[in-house]
Amino acid sequence: MEIKYDNNGLVPAIIQDATTKNVLMLGYMNEEAYKKTIETKKVTFYSRSKQRLWTKGEESGNFLNLVELKNDCDNDSLLIQVNPAGPTCHKGTGNCWGEENTPNYGFFSTLETIIAERVANKDTAKSYVASLFSKGINKVAQKVGEEAVETVIEAMDNNDALFLYESADLLFHYLMLLQAKGFTLKDIEAELKGRHK
Repeated sequence: MEIKYDNNGLVPAIIQDATTKNVLMLGYMNEEAYKKTIETKKVTFYSRSKQRLWTKGEESGNFLNLVELKNDCDNDSLLIQVNPAGPTCHKGTGNCWGEENTPNYGFFSTLETIIAERVANKDTAKSYVASLFSKGINKVAQKVGEEAVETVIEAMDNNDALFLYESADLLFHYLMLLQAKGFTLKDIEAELKGRHK
């Protein structure tokens, strides 16, 4: 792999969780750190403050286990995908920006948050979600069944717009049912991953 180190013999290394795809930290490598990372499969940096090689986790045990390493189109920065063994930041957070390293499912994660907020607010007059939850889990489950039937009916028709509309209704109500049972998409992901092995 060709790497263009800067005038100080360093290259920036962006660390990304291989599973969640969250950026965890930024460090710097010299050629020796790069070679040690490849050899040990534990991400090693060149510490500019300590002026020596530094393997992330050497004191805390929170190693960054190498999954994949690649450089960018100009060969002057690295993207290193890892499986972190614990929090990445020395302050105990999942990344060095003070955030937890949790899975993000894009807009679906936003919907999960909105559903949880509306359930917590219990404003049944203004919130469909709160209103449905107030009727109990049986009503939420029944609604998922209704939306599933409507989705199947539209799947057998030729109107793609209606099929997508009903599919969105089904998924939205399924997210509500998951929360009613105390689960999230993360739990479904774990179940599917377990089956994949």
